[in-house]
Amino acid sequence: MPKLSIIAAIAENNAIGRNNQLLCHISQDLQRFKQLTLHHTVIMGRNTFLSLPKGALPQRKNIVITTQSLALPECLVAHSLEEALKLCEEEEEVFIIGGSSLYHQTIHQADKLYLTCIHESFDADAFFPPFDLTQWKVTYTEEHPSTDTKPYSFSFINYERI
Repeated sequence: MPKLSIIAAIAENNAIGRNNQLLCHISQDLQRFKQLTLHHTVIMGRNTFLSLPKGALPQRKNIVITTQSLALPECLVAHSLEEALKLCEEEEEVFIIGGSSLYHQTIHQADKLYLTCIHESFDADAFFPPFDLTQWKVTYTEEHPSTDTKPYSFSFINYERI
């Protein structure tokens, strides 16, 4: 069974998106996402897939979970989380990349969290599930203050389950 990792950008109010879009564009966050997930399997819900500007993420095995019968270019389609995980039994690490429903389903079985914590609250319609910090240890932090070109301060924080 692979390590199950969650990767997300989360505002102070646990917001992660609005109208099937990210809350804001932080280029360092997108670069980090690419660097961490490249050459790995990413599992996402159908709405997250539909929000991707160019469809399937290149150089990654893309698995989309949906209850619909769909054929999605360059993706494997699964109809449940269990089915999706069976498609990656040989993988070392698998990334859950959204959306909210999938984060809620997987937060209690995840081994690692790769979070970008945006130090701001946003009006949103999608939220990250609350999680008990006593069950996690911080393994990495990196602070990014706001600047003239970056209106939001943010932190990269990695957690591993204790």
